[in-house]
Amino acid sequence: MRVVDEDGEQLGVLDTRDALERARSKGLDLVEVAPNADPPVCKIMDYGKFKFQQKKKLQEAKKKQTVIKIKEVKFRPKTDEHDYQTKLKKIVKFLGGGDRCKVTVFFRGREIVHKDRGLMMLERVVEDTQDIAKVESRPLSEGRTMTMMLAPVKK
Repeated sequence: MRVVDEDGEQLGVLDTRDALERARSKGLDLVEVAPNADPPVCKIMDYGKFKFQQKKKLQEAKKKQTVIKIKEVKFRPKTDEHDYQTKLKKIVKFLGGGDRCKVTVFFRGREIVHKDRGLMMLERVVEDTQDIAKVESRPLSEGRTMTMMLAPVKK
């Protein structure tokens, strides 16, 4: 197996016993880093310290990632002006927080006949949020619901 010491210098191809002996004489471990290489590559290092550093790197990467949530606001074709404004404020709040927003118009009973009213409602939401949001997916009708996705505009 090819052996690399703790400073990164190559010691060459050694027998397993010799490599283990060298590692133990320095008070370190022999760790296989590339088992699929020909010959396999091993490194003399402190394995506990190595695992600790890997864990720290993983925690740092996790800290820096952002989680984007999808929030949903539901309308009806008969939603009145005041209720519309209240729900619009919620949409603006969600988009301002960096979340994507799913806007849904759902139809009950015979309201399904008036899909044009639902479409007008969604188009009005697009107009009212055009400066802070972009339409990720256009209004799509599925059964008794009509949905659209809004994403915040990056400034």
